[in-house]
Amino acid sequence: MASGRGSNFQALIDASGKKLMPDVELVLLISNKKNAYAIERAKKHGIHSEVIDSSSMTREEFDTEAIRILKENRVEVVVLAGFMRILTPIFINSYKNKILNIHPSLLPSFPGAHAHRDAIMYGAKVSGCTTHLVDESIDSGPIIMQAAVKISTNETEKSLSEKILPYEHRILPKSLQLLCSDRLVLEHRRVMIKPD
Repeated sequence: MASGRGSNFQALIDASGKKLMPDVELVLLISNKKNAYAIERAKKHGIHSEVIDSSSMTREEFDTEAIRILKENRVEVVVLAGFMRILTPIFINSYKNKILNIHPSLLPSFPGAHAHRDAIMYGAKVSGCTTHLVDESIDSGPIIMQAAVKISTNETEKSLSEKILPYEHRILPKSLQLLCSDRLVLEHRRVMIKPD
């Protein structure tokens, strides 16, 4: 699921093409924005896409429609790749521990939509990105993988975003492969990775 340009979606497409995710089949893109560039990426690679216009729906209506489409396409795992909507408990419970998100900070620090700005304003010396399972709070689910980068003294939101993005593109496909190959074991909040 994506709302924008879909660079993390492209990272999944590329990883799939390089056979880095042998247990993953990318079958569907759902976007809440009809002009999201992620849709063009899906078309280019022969991946079915659906747009659900969220502007005239409640969150519950949107999620119910998304679940219907996902079930219709026999989707087992959902990836949020720059999907700028908060999911309802209806959705989260339908795909419990099967929803993967990528967030551009070292969670639990700087959750929410302005992670880069928040990290710089706080004076953090390090930031990065986190993959995690989605729960009912914002960016608070069990952490799978993280990658860290240093924040320079003259860092801007744009420069920090550009510095972190390549790491997002690395850990998201790895995390999705781990989830789809049943190598993640959840013990309360801790995610353990079973050996190959």
